[in-house]
Amino acid sequence: MNTELNYSINFDTKKRKLKEIKFIIFHYTGMKKEIDALNRLTTEKSKVSSHYFIKRNGKIITLVPDLYIAWHAGVSYWKNYRLLNKYSIGIEISNPGHDYKYKSFSPKQIESILKLSKFLIKKYKIKSKFILGHSDISPDRKKDPGEKFPWRYLSKRKISYWHDCNEKKLKNMRNKKITSLDKRLFIQNLYKIGYSRIFSKKKPKFMKILTIAFQRRFRQELINGKIDKECLLISNKIVKKFQ
Repeated sequence: MNTELNYSINFDTKKRKLKEIKFIIFHYTGMKKEIDALNRLTTEKSKVSSHYFIKRNGKIITLVPDLYIAWHAGVSYWKNYRLLNKYSIGIEISNPGHDYKYKSFSPKQIESILKLSKFLIKKYKIKSKFILGHSDISPDRKKDPGEKFPWRYLSKRKISYWHDCNEKKLKNMRNKKITSLDKRLFIQNLYKIGYSRIFSKKKPKFMKILTIAFQRRFRQELINGKIDKECLLISNKIVKKFQ
């Protein structure tokens, strides 16, 4: 696939095997200016990078070749995987993020996300359940790509996944309280989906942390960290989908 080249020097010099690439991780840049974000990803001092950068106008830039490990995921977990840099392709998308008037992703960006994702999925045989956001794998530290990222739209085009719940029924379940037993079931569902158990040991408010990450991904209209019947229903559907 043709892309612009602007190589970063922030990567591991040892090549990985093609079969080690199992994930696509989406990020937003979280900076006011696009040029500043691109400079940060290519400057040695920052110690961060990604494999691809998608500009606001939809242009795709290659920063690190796929078979080298870019530094985009940091401390991260999903299922039995830790430190996901080793196993993933990182895609940074130009967007100021939550700290600087978070914007909807542009139509041209979404078009490029589709094009690039389809190319990578085919090339590396990446599974839908391994196409994630930074907030999925690092929920205690990250919000990106955020609740405006078009997960539902992408899932309809066989990129990542979404639930198939009835929308009217879901809205009727929103903000309805559930029992403590159901809350535990919801958290167990999150573990089955892939969210890490490690936060139950490190964070006293781990339930809220994981719930917010789940909502940014699957219940984007309301991010409040509260487990309600809607969240439980969505999680049940997703777990069944991958059993």
